[in-house]
Amino acid sequence: MRPRKPRFRDEIVTLAHGSGGKATHALVEHVFLEEFGDPSGGNLPDAATMAVDAGRLAFTTDGYVVKPLFFPGGDIGELAVNGTVNDLAVSGARPLALSAAFVIEEGFAVADLRLIAASMARAAHAAGVTIVAGDTKVVEREKADGLYITTSGVGSVRDGIDLDPGNAQAGDRILVSGSIGDHGMAVMIARGELALEVELESDTASVAAAAASLCALGSDLRWMRDPTRGGLATVLNELARQSGRSVSLDERAIPVKPAVAATGEILGIDPLYVACEGRLVAVVAPGSVGQALEALGADAAVVGEIHDEPEGLVVLQTALGGSRVVDTLVGDPLPRIC
Repeated sequence: MRPRKPRFRDEIVTLAHGSGGKATHALVEHVFLEEFGDPSGGNLPDAATMAVDAGRLAFTTDGYVVKPLFFPGGDIGELAVNGTVNDLAVSGARPLALSAAFVIEEGFAVADLRLIAASMARAAHAAGVTIVAGDTKVVEREKADGLYITTSGVGSVRDGIDLDPGNAQAGDRILVSGSIGDHGMAVMIARGELALEVELESDTASVAAAAASLCALGSDLRWMRDPTRGGLATVLNELARQSGRSVSLDERAIPVKPAVAATGEILGIDPLYVACEGRLVAVVAPGSVGQALEALGADAAVVGEIHDEPEGLVVLQTALGGSRVVDTLVGDPLPRIC
């Protein structure tokens, strides 16, 4: 029988919480383990172990430094879980488990840390994964913008799935699972620096279920990505270069919410380059487009097609009837969005 743990009374994070001593253990036990659970049964080893299906594993890691930490539709914790889950999911893997490392600034409110840990737990539960390992570091005041989170994840790659960009063939269709640019615009507006009154929430969410449904298409699913930093335009440029083919986009078919379009016009930012955090992009064989759209839901759309020429380019067919080349993002018009 484990001894009853003492109450945790600290209201802010101090350097002692990053020392590895009693304060660290108290913080981990009362904030993180309370939300994430403890698969080790109290042993807290240096590495988590788990049984996995025979076959290929996918492994990914990412850091999250979004500002503000809380934004309409989510927070840094939910974002960190969904971002890593989605990286696994669009690789054709079934997400299994995550680790989470926290760099916390001295003076950070424990109440806010609890909220973030709770949202991480909810996001992990919704995605069907467990947070099995982690680390906590505390740095001096004004050295970390409050909180940074790094998450890593492991998943089991489904049998028969090959999502190499080279699989894309002329005539294949390009699908998106929903409206683009919601996350990046929502975070920018939430900073309050632009005096814009716009009701817009981040799209942060897991795409694991949608990706799993597409994987049922087998070889008719050619490729998948999640359009985070750099947005839809950047990931499709990567596809064009890596596949040696051309991507043709139909501007009228790309789902963009009016609030995102209007904000983009005011700021001079093209939504094609704005990050999403709960969307996927897929290339699907023509014969499976109907099945793919049904799997993705009512918000999904066919936005383009793969061609052989001009090799390595993304070309947008504009709403006015013209065309223009869509290049990879240069610079970063939306800093600190993930």
